[in-house]
Amino acid sequence: MTTALAVRSAEQMLAGPVGSLDAYIQSVGSIPVISKEDEQALSRRFRDGEDLEAARELVLAHLRFVVHIAKGYTGYGLPLGDLIQEGNIGLMKAVKRFDPDYGVRLVSFAVHWIRAEIHEFVLKNWRIVKVATTKAQRKLFFNLRKSKKSLAWLSASETQAVADDLGVPAREVTEMERRLSARDALFDPTPDANDDYAYTPAAYLPSPDADPAKLVEKSDWNDDATSRMADALDELDERSRDILECRWLAEKKQTLHQLADKYGVSAERIRQIESNAIKKLRGSMDAAA
Repeated sequence: MTTALAVRSAEQMLAGPVGSLDAYIQSVGSIPVISKEDEQALSRRFRDGEDLEAARELVLAHLRFVVHIAKGYTGYGLPLGDLIQEGNIGLMKAVKRFDPDYGVRLVSFAVHWIRAEIHEFVLKNWRIVKVATTKAQRKLFFNLRKSKKSLAWLSASETQAVADDLGVPAREVTEMERRLSARDALFDPTPDANDDYAYTPAAYLPSPDADPAKLVEKSDWNDDATSRMADALDELDERSRDILECRWLAEKKQTLHQLADKYGVSAERIRQIESNAIKKLRGSMDAAA
């Protein structure tokens, strides 16, 4: 089968059911592996003439290798489809940077780009909080998982052996092992149907108004202000007090015009009485403070 015919056949196979990962894996596995001569010719076409058709043929012919590499990272609990997708990005970057004059096959060059993209994806999505940020920590993250033979913690000698092998301090090995053993916890999850309380990290944070002294002070201030308000209202005449209560304290507040009709005066007169009553009220409360 010629390269062009293989590409057309591959495109037909990849146009299968959307969302079917098994069908995708089966399709890319059926794409013929191109020869070294064809690979060299396609690479030169893309490098020298920016032939996108040649680049597409190179990518399609190596999709099976991405699937093979991505399957090695399924132990991190991430969807295989996402791992393959990230690996495909690495493959495309490798095709863009590949020079046929290197004297190596594209797959040998691309494997480092494919793994780099998958590594980045794993580190970003394996945990809510990043477990590795520096280059040394990333190296330790992947190698430590391979080095551990069981779920038990490493002994002192095993920790030192891993540290010597990777060229990092033993304390960093212990710290990374602790991070790998930890699990994410929801900060404030929704309680279960049969559980009224969910004891999560959010439940142990102090409330901003949990200081007893401040609570007592606030309660005393409110009681004092309420008492002074009541005494100040008692000092007003009956009409002024009624207008303030109807305008500000009643659940269903009345308008100036409603009160004007009630007392047989203008709305402006009600506004004046209200304004004078508020001034008297403030003066009485200040004097009592």
